[in-house]
Amino acid sequence: MATHRNVGMFGLIASALIVLQVPLYFLYDGAPPDANILTRSLIGVVGCTFYIVFFTGLRSWIVQHQPALDWPAGVMQLAGLAWAVVVFVPQSMEVGAAITTSRDIDTTTEGPYAPAQYLLQGGVSRLLMAAFLLAFAVVISRSDLLPRWVGRSAVVLAIANLAFLPAVYFGDDAANFYSAQGWGTTATMGLVWSLWTLVVSIAMVRGRAAVRPGSRSVLAGR
Repeated sequence: MATHRNVGMFGLIASALIVLQVPLYFLYDGAPPDANILTRSLIGVVGCTFYIVFFTGLRSWIVQHQPALDWPAGVMQLAGLAWAVVVFVPQSMEVGAAITTSRDIDTTTEGPYAPAQYLLQGGVSRLLMAAFLLAFAVVISRSDLLPRWVGRSAVVLAIANLAFLPAVYFGDDAANFYSAQGWGTTATMGLVWSLWTLVVSIAMVRGRAAVRPGSRSVLAGR
């Protein structure tokens, strides 16, 4: 199987897992049972592990065909890996709080570790996603590796992520769309990101590698 299809498969699996995880945060009006927290956290960390492979493979594929783009590809990979690590931390905090607390609590807003998650799941994640997306957009604009809509949509999504940075000034009510821990800042942007990587991964899996005379390999049949 071609490299881009292998990489795309890892991205597809990673994205699908995170898309599956997000609705689990909204199944209960009050505090969810521990089983819900443990399940969604495990799905999240497994999904991010697949993302790590996706980010690494994506950079390798880009540099293989476009060595001159090593710098933006490196920024893209590092931002993606840092984002994955940032996700691991609050997921671990949620699981720890659920296990050590005798009653059911909403681990996103309650417990000893909840406040430490706000910036990680909000502003820090938004910045790292924006860095990945802008670096990816640069790669697409300077190559024919993926369709142009990938680069344009990456810029739009990066701007949307950056627009949520000031949310830190609007409290921590998770019920508010625009707050440090709001459902727009965290869950919505995470879901949109996962759907975007899902579509891009599908494009990679369905793409057909071709070599243009006198140029590098690209995805044809788009």
